[in-house]
Amino acid sequence: MKKLLWWIIAGTKGGVNRARIIESLHQRPYNAHQLAEKLDLDYKTVRHHIKVLEQNRVISSSGEKYGMMYFLSPQMEESYDIFEDILGQMNG
Repeated sequence: MKKLLWWIIAGTKGGVNRARIIESLHQRPYNAHQLAEKLDLDYKTVRHHIKVLEQNRVISSSGEKYGMMYFLSPQMEESYDIFEDILGQMNG
């Protein structure tokens, strides 16, 4: 999980926004529209990052279409301290 998180967060152009999404979902579940509003990002941008995070099993979803809620995956919950370490090293 550590290598995956380094790549998703530090190794790609959209890593900062993906990190913001992960931090938000660590606090509580959101749908894509709520994330776009909270993070002041375009809805399509949020959808793109959600797709990347889901494909890499960092987040999971529940529900259908526009009401679909996103959560951190169990693996991400277990690895959240690694995520925080990566952020600390990036901002360090």
